[in-house]
Amino acid sequence: MKKTMFRQKYYITLPLVILILIFSISACSNFVQINKPDTIGTTAELIGPPVEAMPSSTDTFTNTPNPTNTPTPTMTPVPTATLHPMSVMALRQMSFPGSEIVLERELEPGSNYRRYYAYYLSEGLKIYGLLTIPNGNMPEGGWPAIIFNHGYIPPDVYRTTERYIAYVDWIARSQYIVFRIDYRGHDQSEGEASGAYGNPGYAVDVLNAVASMKIFPQANPEKIGMWGHSMGGYLTLRAMVTTSDIKAGVIWAGVVASYPDMLNLWRRNSTGPTPTAPAFARRWRQAWVEEFGSPEENPEFWRSVSSNSYVNEISGPVQLHHGTLDEDVPLIFSELLWQELLAANKTVEFYTYEGDNHNLSNYFSAAMTRTLAFFDQYLK
Repeated sequence: MKKTMFRQKYYITLPLVILILIFSISACSNFVQINKPDTIGTTAELIGPPVEAMPSSTDTFTNTPNPTNTPTPTMTPVPTATLHPMSVMALRQMSFPGSEIVLERELEPGSNYRRYYAYYLSEGLKIYGLLTIPNGNMPEGGWPAIIFNHGYIPPDVYRTTERYIAYVDWIARSQYIVFRIDYRGHDQSEGEASGAYGNPGYAVDVLNAVASMKIFPQANPEKIGMWGHSMGGYLTLRAMVTTSDIKAGVIWAGVVASYPDMLNLWRRNSTGPTPTAPAFARRWRQAWVEEFGSPEENPEFWRSVSSNSYVNEISGPVQLHHGTLDEDVPLIFSELLWQELLAANKTVEFYTYEGDNHNLSNYFSAAMTRTLAFFDQYLK
């Protein structure tokens, strides 16, 4: 499928006579420019090992802005007013010192890398994870590293060594350090499993993992990327609009819509094709609406807690993947983020997978091949 895009421009004009009497001439030239996709592409199946060539780019949409001589923007300064704990500005105001990553025990090695059960500190809590380190000669400056954010798994059944093994293996075999963190309250990690959407705890754990990796002796602090699936995609986007340390992010089937769109498009009791928000993702809804009002009544609050409001300051390129028959997270979430990144003139790739599910089971090899090519381009 060929990619097709077009631009539409809408002009808002007040009567010229009134403008002359009331406003300056510059007020007559306001307009809104919208980047809108014509169609959403699909992928062709690609089976093979990680060294296989990338699939044709004709079934994806990519936006790579032309380089300019302007300086790299910094994150917006944080105001001193009291902020809601879930606002992006409140997260930016926090400190994420991380800690030494402690290798507690070595596990059975991978094909060309070593595996460890390791932990670091986040708000004084021991947060465990699966850490892989490549064999061979370390490049100058250290290995590129990926912080790996898993999707929702009931914390009481989650086990560090049993989940996302194939995903981690693909990335680790390509000579990346991978740190698949557990989040607080999962398996042996300390603290309470607080959930991601109504409590900042998991995001704090992710950002402290980034800080810990920056001081890990074998990692290159300037080449840290992030991978996230489902809820982990939400955490990836949130981290990338909070810190500038994440140089590239890949999100599979991510919960990456704004909070108002999560309210409206992730239904509580869906009987049609729109996925139902699971119970763990609904806890914030009623409390916030009761306290702050609906998005229509209090748009400022809902913008403040949505990572999407800050994509113009995202820390690096983003690659999105989503199956068209995802029954857990609506495809439109990725479509909306893609459009928002395009409108902000950011580097973004977006792949859809016809008929595939939440885990991209049918096109796993294709999606992983594209993931590695993306990280290779922006981190190596």
